[in-house]
Amino acid sequence: MVMFWPVQQELDCINRSGCILGKIKFDASKDQYIFHPDNESVALSSIEQSNIEERLSGLNSGQLSIPPQDDD
Repeated sequence: MVMFWPVQQELDCINRSGCILGKIKFDASKDQYIFHPDNESVALSSIEQSNIEERLSGLNSGQLSIPPQDDD
């Protein structure tokens, strides 16, 4: 299971152990959300990969959004 935590216009992807796997960010040049691993050696489990792909699909289709953050 992966928890998605909004930070500005990004989502931190955090596993059950509390480790940040990476971030989901919007890439304006490609007009889509993309997962950026925290480092190149991050090995995602199949469930983590599936959770991230499902979230990306929802964001890219417009079914999901990143909630705005109140900076006040």
